[in-house]
Amino acid sequence: MTVSPRIGLLGFGEVGQILAEDLRSEHQPVLAYDIKFSARDSAPSAAVAASARVAVCADPTDLGLSCDLIISAVTAENTEAAAQSVIANLRRDCWYLDLNSAAPQTKARAADLINGAGGRYVEASVMSPVPPKRLAMPILIGGPHGSGFSDTGAAIGLKDLTVFSDAYGPAAAAKMCRSIMIKGIEALLSESLITARAYGVQDTVLQSLVDLLPGPDWRKLSKYMIERTLQHGGRRAEEMREVAKTVTATGLHADMSRATAVRQDWAKAQSQIQSRSTLDTMLDALVKAADPKTKGNAA
Repeated sequence: MTVSPRIGLLGFGEVGQILAEDLRSEHQPVLAYDIKFSARDSAPSAAVAASARVAVCADPTDLGLSCDLIISAVTAENTEAAAQSVIANLRRDCWYLDLNSAAPQTKARAADLINGAGGRYVEASVMSPVPPKRLAMPILIGGPHGSGFSDTGAAIGLKDLTVFSDAYGPAAAAKMCRSIMIKGIEALLSESLITARAYGVQDTVLQSLVDLLPGPDWRKLSKYMIERTLQHGGRRAEEMREVAKTVTATGLHADMSRATAVRQDWAKAQSQIQSRSTLDTMLDALVKAADPKTKGNAA
């Protein structure tokens, strides 16, 4: 099928909500399931209640029964479980687009589940933040069903799909290797500038970065990257544990990736700080959170 498939979203976090708003589905409601729908006060429950375009599924198997295309957008550690959850009633030849940031080995197991149930698993790696590009986000797709999915992807509004490989693994590996850099830089900036602020030398450190690498606005970039760790630290830590699996499969020790996961997990615990208006006030709150004498209270 190349036009107007019935779409199901498996996961209704930030990415799922953007997809629900933007995807073209011939005026049909997009179906959605999220494990957090069971809690009425959860963020996914609030978001789906506010959307006229989304119909809630009570069970993930309903997506397999009703949809021609399922888009999986869950956290990294739930990649395989998400695939398992839809296969009991999966329509034959149902597309399954796996956007999750997971290791090649994890995606290969998910592919076995979907393909074994008669579906068509498409490995997908999003190679930029989803906002602000939204449906124009660059996506590498791979596996034996990747090239066949291109027309369907274009029909629903995905604007930047690249068929990367006819095998499973390379697209996921590209994403994981990118994450070593991006999530690692976030973690390094956090550790560097929180420490620098504690010693009162953050402006000197930022100026030295400008002198060394003059392209970015380092103050603006640092605030953005540290805010992302505070907002999405838990999800990023899961992803970095998948990255570590990717690295160790090559025989290399994943020391940097594991350390990044630890720093991202720490940021998750400070999520209340993200609303601070400037880099300096955000760093002040993080310095306070790190100080054992304050018992982590950065309010």
